[in-house]
Amino acid sequence: MSTRTYAEKALRDVLDAWQQAIGVHDFDRVAALFTVDAVFQGLRPYSVGRPGVAAYYESQPLGMTVDYRIVTAEQLADDVVLGWIAADFSFAEEFRPPLPVSLTVVVRAGAIAHYHVSPRIDAH
Repeated sequence: MSTRTYAEKALRDVLDAWQQAIGVHDFDRVAALFTVDAVFQGLRPYSVGRPGVAAYYESQPLGMTVDYRIVTAEQLADDVVLGWIAADFSFAEEFRPPLPVSLTVVVRAGAIAHYHVSPRIDAH
């Protein structure tokens, strides 16, 4: 398997599980996809570790879902993958538009060790 194929599969494995757990609002299951020492930066102050991840996703509205696309995937070491992800969070409330973001994730040994999100500004 090529390093790019390995990197994309490693990302897809964890991100598919992340997507599913978000879709059912299972914040503990989302947090379990992260390493115990994961650095997590959502759209508000960062946290370190699974409890911060769980608290962040618990505070998100019911009915929130996410679709994602891997923009790039790079294998950094035997069990470390870096990914740049385009994600769109959607909300059950009709008045709330989808939220497009860019994610940078580092997956180590099948778990997210670093997660950074920023608003996505699409090129014109």
